[in-house]
Amino acid sequence: MTTPIFPELTEAVIAAMADAPDPRLRQIMTSLIRHVHAVVRETRLTEAEWGQAIAFLTAAGQISNDRRQEFILLSDTLGVSMLVDAINHDDGPEVTPSTVFGPFYSGLQPGLAMGASILMRPEAGTPTLVSGIIAGHDGMPIAGALIEVWQTAPNQLYDVQDPDQPEGHLRGTFRTGVDGAYSFQTVLPVSYPIPDDGPVGKMLGALGRHPNRPAHIHFMISAPGHRRLVTHIFIAGDAYLEGDAVFGVKPGLIVAPEKTAEGAVIHYDFRLAQGA
Repeated sequence: MTTPIFPELTEAVIAAMADAPDPRLRQIMTSLIRHVHAVVRETRLTEAEWGQAIAFLTAAGQISNDRRQEFILLSDTLGVSMLVDAINHDDGPEVTPSTVFGPFYSGLQPGLAMGASILMRPEAGTPTLVSGIIAGHDGMPIAGALIEVWQTAPNQLYDVQDPDQPEGHLRGTFRTGVDGAYSFQTVLPVSYPIPDDGPVGKMLGALGRHPNRPAHIHFMISAPGHRRLVTHIFIAGDAYLEGDAVFGVKPGLIVAPEKTAEGAVIHYDFRLAQGA
């Protein structure tokens, strides 16, 4: 077995945190330091490579602002977001699967009447009615559940990325009635690339990876006595279902829209886990 390089350095850094008042923080940082030091030793990282890593993180911070979060993109594309999600949402098969939150949520939107459109301008996409039931894990409908939805426009951009879109376009907030039902009008979502003009995009290119996500609609559903659900519904047949750049697809979240004379209909029922 190869003797570790400078092992006393790792132990000295960990020992320096012995008086940290938060034991959980001390535990996390101890593990982080051991793993980072192990990577440096295993790869025999050069000074130039470490300089590149620092420059990458600096650039990610510099490009981030209130409308773009490069570190969320980094977490998503490295699979960290989905791993954290998996650890924290093992709620069983009777509950709707969760998935990544993503960087494009822009806060609670004004409430809309059930069945209203989330479009704030006309779009060329396929008109689509989305509906279903919000229920608990036992299948009992939940009255008064808060439903927040958001998606890209047919030009593959969210409103926060596109100055030509009205603020709040293709976003909506609804409350279920006593029957737990929800419905809203939208356009069929399209696949799109995550922002790839920054350091994360350069990283993906260097690794031979594409930046594309399959078509989806984001949902965040909250109700008293239930765990908040953050998830998407994905469109069946999309070319990127098997290669989502952020690894967010789960089979139970894929839906097949029904074609109608007016456009398309999507029906999807959600079940929430019990909890605060």
